[in-house]
Amino acid sequence: QVQLVESGGGLVQPGGSLRVSCAASGIRFTVYDSGWYRQAPGKQRELVGVITSGGNTNYVDSVKGRFTISRDNAKNTVFLQMNSLKAEDTAVYFCYAHLGKNRDVWGQGTQVTVSS
Repeated sequence: QVQLVESGGGLVQPGGSLRVSCAASGIRFTVYDSGWYRQAPGKQRELVGVITSGGNTNYVDSVKGRFTISRDNAKNTVFLQMNSLKAEDTAVYFCYAHLGKNRDVWGQGTQVTVSS
């Protein structure tokens, strides 16, 4: 059974940093593309960034230069490092793995709140 479990969300002040993690069981991140989406209240889920099975990354323009996706292959965990956080980054962050056509697996989400 494939399972993704996020952790590390919380409350942070504007300008602060936070790292969220996504641990996988049942699959290897080195085999599949994965990444992060987020969903703010009242808004649609939007892509934050991806990391390919080969380790290449790409990001949506609104987080470029502030967010970094990385991976620990030994721990089979993907990370999202978020710096210079803004109020508009407040959302539930979901990790996903793309297993094939119409076969995406999602984590349960972790809340990130940016507020003073």
